[in-house]
Amino acid sequence: MKKYFEQLRPLERRLLVGVLVVLFLVLNLVFVWPHFGDWDMYSRRSLAAENKLKLYQTAINISSSYTKLVKNMENQGESVAPEDQASDFLRLINAQSAQSGVGIVTTSRQITHTNQFFVEQIENITVSSTDDQLVDFLYKLGSGGSMIRVRDLELQLANPPQKLNGNIKLVASYQKAAPKTSTAKSK
Repeated sequence: MKKYFEQLRPLERRLLVGVLVVLFLVLNLVFVWPHFGDWDMYSRRSLAAENKLKLYQTAINISSSYTKLVKNMENQGESVAPEDQASDFLRLINAQSAQSGVGIVTTSRQITHTNQFFVEQIENITVSSTDDQLVDFLYKLGSGGSMIRVRDLELQLANPPQKLNGNIKLVASYQKAAPKTSTAKSK
């Protein structure tokens, strides 16, 4: 390369150096200059990752207290065997309706939903009663340890104006049985 450069005339040398300088600038413009801001971007990403790591470490450190809290909550409330939940729910509704004087006209088939902690039993009932009886029925049904609540309520006046007809969707939440952990040791 040195021999080739020495063979060139001064004008050709200048032209060759100029072309090389322009080529160098173009290559820098295309490949180097767009990445000048990358250091800031990587610094921000690194800081965000460190903050996320601190957040996760904090959550891991307090997870034992959450486990104790979940166990404490699992031990609270009434425990009803899974096979008795549907009949217990219906028994509570019928007992409270008899006590409050609310007439249950029809009931529907029970629907069961489960989530991580609870098993929900859903029952649609049609009732006929006075307003005082209905309020007493709903209040006493929701009080106590039964965990029954009203999800939907539709009321209409009955033919005698002293009575109300209503469609009520009742939901009972029962504690889900804790999963059994196997303690078998592998040898």
